[in-house]
Amino acid sequence: MQIFGVDIGGSGIKGAPVDLDKGDLAQERHKVLTPHPATPEGVADGVREVVEHFEWTGPVGLTFPGVVTGGSTIRTAANVDKSWIDTDARALFSERLGGLPVTVVNDADAAGVAEVSFGAGRDRSGTVILLTFGTGIGSALFVDGALVPNTELGHLELHGHDAEKRASSKAKEDGELTWEHWARRVTKYLAHVEMLFSPELFIIGGGVSRKADKFLHLIEGIRADIVPAELQNNAGIVGAAMRAAKAD
Repeated sequence: MQIFGVDIGGSGIKGAPVDLDKGDLAQERHKVLTPHPATPEGVADGVREVVEHFEWTGPVGLTFPGVVTGGSTIRTAANVDKSWIDTDARALFSERLGGLPVTVVNDADAAGVAEVSFGAGRDRSGTVILLTFGTGIGSALFVDGALVPNTELGHLELHGHDAEKRASSKAKEDGELTWEHWARRVTKYLAHVEMLFSPELFIIGGGVSRKADKFLHLIEGIRADIVPAELQNNAGIVGAAMRAAKAD
C-alpha cells in the first residue's frame, strides 16, 4: 500500500509516495525550497508543487514544524511565519490540493512514529525520545511505543536560551561551530532532557543524522543509548504517510 507523505521544514518541503509495508519511500523524493516568509499560502503552494510533481490523487499526510492540535489547528510557529498560528491547516492544504484527503501532524512526532515502527526505535520498550536537529530542534516522546504528542522539547531553556537557538543544526551553521564545539552544546542539551525524562534511548534525527560519524562519538556522560535515526531525513515523510493511512 502506498500513501503520499510531505515533510514541511524551515528550509525545504519534500515529499514522495511511501511504501507502508516496507516503511520506506516508493520513489525518490522531490524537494522545493520553503518560501520566506513561510506564510500559509506560500507553504501550501510549495506542498502543491511537490504533490503535483508525482501526479498524486490520493490521501496525503503532511508534517508541520510546530504544535498541531486536533489533527488540524496550528498552535505554534517558531520557524515559520507567525500567521500560521490558529490556521486550520487541514482545510488549507486540502483546498490547495483540489480536495484531496489531508492529515497534518507535528514533524518530529511523524519522524518518531516512523522510527519506532521501522527504524532505530523498533522493539524498544520504556521511554524513547527522538530529537530532530535542523532549523530548530523537534522532539517526539514515546512510552512503551505510545506517542505523547507535541512535546516541543527544543524550546526547553538551556543556559538562558531556547535550546534550539544553541544546539540546532542551524545554530551550528550560523555560528560556524566545529563539530567538537557543537557536540558539547548537544551534550549539555541531552543531559538536561535526560535529567527531566530519564529515557532509555535517544534517537538523533534530522538532516544531521547522515553525519552521525562526525559527532556522536564526541557526546559523553549520557546514560541513555544514543543512536542515529535509521530512516535519516526521510523519517518525517514516512511518518506523515503512516498517519494519513491510519486516518484513512
